Amino acid sequence: MRNRRQAGFAAVLLFVTTALVAQQPDRVQTEALSRRAADRLATLHAEADRLASDERTLLGDLRRLEVERQIRLEGVRQVEQDAAQVERDLGALNTQVATLQQQERDQAPRLRARLVSLYKLGQGRYVRLLFSTTDVRQIVRATRTVAALASQDRADVARHQARLVALEASRGTLEERRARLAALRANAVRAGEAAAKAVEARNRLITDIDEQRDLNARLSGELQGAQQRLQQALASATAGGAAAAPTLPIQPFRGDLDWPVTGTVRQEFGRPARGGTAVNGIDLAAAEGTPVHAIHDGTVMFAGPFAGYGRLVIVDHGGQAFSLYGNLREETTTQGQRVTRGQPLGTVGVATTGATGLYFELRIDGRPVDPLQWLRKP
Repeated sequence: MRNRRQAGFAAVLLFVTTALVAQQPDRVQTEALSRRAADRLATLHAEADRLASDERTLLGDLRRLEVERQIRLEGVRQVEQDAAQVERDLGALNTQVATLQQQERDQAPRLRARLVSLYKLGQGRYVRLLFSTTDVRQIVRATRTVAALASQDRADVARHQARLVALEASRGTLEERRARLAALRANAVRAGEAAAKAVEARNRLITDIDEQRDLNARLSGELQGAQQRLQQALASATAGGAAAAPTLPIQPFRGDLDWPVTGTVRQEFGRPARGGTAVNGIDLAAAEGTPVHAIHDGTVMFAGPFAGYGRLVIVDHGGQAFSLYGNLREETTTQGQRVTRGQPLGTVGVATTGATGLYFELRIDGRPVDPLQWLRKP
């Protein structure tokens, strides 16, 4: 009896030990995923703090630019008021000049007749008039009268000319002022337009930051949910229960995914290939036989030859997110296999063009996206 109890206890111990050993890799993987989720959450929180700081700075800049724009607008209004006053002054001055010119035209016949009379009194006619007149006093009075009239005419002409010269000088000054005001107005308008564009640009940046903050909050929420599920998986593993395979969503890791292979970008996303058709992925130049790694945890959906892609591996990351690895020399995974980030999937082969390299494609929500926006900056 004692031997049977010992044998039974040994069997139970063996079963528990086997279960714990089987659970150990899952626990290690779950803990690694939990640490990765925590690290990424810290990065997202830091990014959220930076975005908030940037938005506060932009809001301060926006207030300053709004004040500057109002100052520019007030400057334009003041210049326009000054320009309107100059136009009024020029109009009044032009009216005065026109009046003087009309007076000159009206007086011209009278002055011309008087000059003719004076000319006739001069030279020999003046001598004959002097000898033909017996009353010397009349001659003196006539001479004085003519002289006084001539002097008055000269004074009137001189004042008239001086007035015209002064008005022309004033008009020249006003014309210069009008030109300066036009230049000032043009500068003020340009400065106002530049300030308005700066305000618009700041508003766009603030809108972009708001969108990034919303995205950051959504991704943080998804990652926190995944982290809670990981903690539950750890608790279930500790209690000895069965737990589903732990996973992390790929969206929160945008811009932080590992590169599938060490190489250089030979063909960018969306650029037409040699056949003239835009490609849905990127072509990474790399030596034949270079290992190709999974960019994120997932399940192999396909592994094998595929028309147009050579030997191809497709990894399903969940949530309609897939990564495609084409032109492989060989694949080292099988369909249905769970793979982790960084796990080898195969090696670089030769494309139909004869160049060695990896064709890599990333689909989010079932649609192709630019992988360079999701991979970590080199």
